[in-house]
Amino acid sequence: MSSNPGAAGSAAELNLDAYWMPFTGNRAFKKSPRMIDRAEGMYFYTPDGRKVLDAIAGLWCVNAGHCHPAIVAAIQQQAATLDYATAFQIGHPKVFELAERVVGMAPEGVDHAFFVNSGSEAVDTALKMALAYQRLKGEGARTRLIGRERGYHGVGFGGISVGGIVANRKMFGAMLAGVDHLPHTHDLAHNAFSRGLPDWGAHLADELERLVTLHDASTIAAVIVEPIAGSTGVLMPPQGYLQRLREICDKHGIVLIFDEVITGFGRTGEPFAAQSFGVTPDLITCAKGLTSGAIPMGGVLATKEIYDTFMTGPENMIEFFHGYTYSGHPMAVAAGLAALDVYAAEGLFQRVTELAPVWEDAIHSLKGLPHVIDLRNYGLVGAVELEPVPGAPMKRAMDVFAGCWEEGVLIRTTGDNIALSPPFVIDESQIAQIVDTIGRVLKKTA
Repeated sequence: MSSNPGAAGSAAELNLDAYWMPFTGNRAFKKSPRMIDRAEGMYFYTPDGRKVLDAIAGLWCVNAGHCHPAIVAAIQQQAATLDYATAFQIGHPKVFELAERVVGMAPEGVDHAFFVNSGSEAVDTALKMALAYQRLKGEGARTRLIGRERGYHGVGFGGISVGGIVANRKMFGAMLAGVDHLPHTHDLAHNAFSRGLPDWGAHLADELERLVTLHDASTIAAVIVEPIAGSTGVLMPPQGYLQRLREICDKHGIVLIFDEVITGFGRTGEPFAAQSFGVTPDLITCAKGLTSGAIPMGGVLATKEIYDTFMTGPENMIEFFHGYTYSGHPMAVAAGLAALDVYAAEGLFQRVTELAPVWEDAIHSLKGLPHVIDLRNYGLVGAVELEPVPGAPMKRAMDVFAGCWEEGVLIRTTGDNIALSPPFVIDESQIAQIVDTIGRVLKKTA
């Protein structure tokens, strides 16, 4: 069946049936499609020329703004120079340069980079690294992985196993064996409308001690958490919570993994949230902002201790039987190097720090509007939690999403949360536009 997206502003007739869209209500979309066909800076443009302010950096990733000329030029030049290079037993110079640049930005002691193609691949890679590391240390019984309720770690089987979002798990069987979960940290009774990190909840990290008592530390390989839990609705770590996790992991010989696919590369004002929060994990997963979303790429950053543990045996032997056809793809690497240059030249991480108080005040100006039950912020990330419509979860947030789109602002919904994460090139007037639009739509949909 052919669908005409004219209602979305397209002059051409398209057959929308062949494409099975990810994380989308396909039937609803294809009845009333929302189409974009170009982007620049802070804006998407629809086929009929309507301008839509991007309040979510594409999908947490376009930190330098859309179609940045320096990133575009780097990709174009690389495509004409070296389009592809195998990552197995062969290298190309720029991938080594990018690794050095990235670990130079990472917390002290995190000094090796393994490149992949996405956040999901980064998570599965980090989990495999942790398991293999424990075995190489003579701790082969450490096979258990600990995630967290409401955690999002991509869509690979490893990621959904340690993840804790029910809709991402319930259809796909038993998943990995031996996985357990910490409780999430979100508690409206104690922390609603906190500015920045909430005061209450550090004690929830002590639940890891309970899991150690239940399973015994000798069976636990790793704990993985997002410093800021993004896709579940932007949940902030309570003050002291991450520090306490670090202490417990050190005490029991457990690898601590920070999933920084969303927070990496400036979202909190530092290169990594680990630096913002003063906690250094053993492994960091990253993606999204690594290339400012221009080309798919991800990575796992590892401490010297973990890397050196693998570097044993005959030198010609493969130390880690893992990798991807497109690991360190030349065009992704070119985009990554260009993105890091842009971040530095334009002072974009510092810009996040400077705009954060303005962003915080803007987000919290929505307090008291219809159905707003919580507001959360840190750096240039924020959330508006809405009271669900009884018997119709997600409906209220989706109504706001649709209303904002019609008024020229793209937001993201997750459950009944509005998640916001604009490009770092945003200005104060655009922050005001985002919040004013959400406010108007909330009043209309009350």
